[in-house]
Amino acid sequence: MHDNATTAHGDYELHCTATVDDAGRYVPSIVVSRQQWPKRPRIIAVQRGTYESEATALEAARAQGIEWIKNYG
Repeated sequence: MHDNATTAHGDYELHCTATVDDAGRYVPSIVVSRQQWPKRPRIIAVQRGTYESEATALEAARAQGIEWIKNYG
């Protein structure tokens, strides 16, 4: 199972995904890209944790993406 959500934050798009691992827990990941040229997509490391639902995993990925934008965007 592979779920995703795309949201905008400022001049950026956040492409969040949550994949189910062998233990049945969700593993989040995120790609941040600018909405205008140059897009330069960046894969952002999401803090590891235990996410029992896709909603919490996607929210964790989104929060990490927003933090990255604040610090580096």
